[in-house]
Amino acid sequence: MALTRILHDGTGFVVTTAGGIVPLMINRVEGDLRVARLARDSEKVGALSMVLAALKDAEKASGSLDEAAAIQVLTRERKRRVEAAESFREGGRESDAVKEEQEATLIDQYLPAPLAQAEIDAIIAAAIAASGATTAKDLGAVMKLVQPQTAGRADGKAIAGAVRAALGA
Repeated sequence: MALTRILHDGTGFVVTTAGGIVPLMINRVEGDLRVARLARDSEKVGALSMVLAALKDAEKASGSLDEAAAIQVLTRERKRRVEAAESFREGGRESDAVKEEQEATLIDQYLPAPLAQAEIDAIIAAAIAASGATTAKDLGAVMKLVQPQTAGRADGKAIAGAVRAALGA
């Protein structure tokens, strides 16, 4: 991707490439973190700082961070928050559970909108037709086609269950 120039749009940097304008997730989070700091919103600052650290760690580990990888990192961080909230609730620490859920909700703002069940079913049906799958043994082939289309927008376990059901397993 050839970088032609960098523009500032007030919410973060936007990179103009030969293919158009692509917002970078790290810069978007940094912009929101800056706004939260100016508003002295300590809870939001803490949550965004952790998200930004996770994104930068992933970028450092792989050398670059495209939108798909950023969504993967954000999905993982959201899942951690949800699991932590469940653990806190089981331990009787409701206030900590609420805090974790608020952080998960904050992360949701950066993730693409989740797919509706009808959309998931349509993607699965198309993948089954494209792969010619007929039995549960073909689950891997179908999942290979479904995963890229649903990444970050639907739970992998739920998708696998729906594929199994569609294949009659």
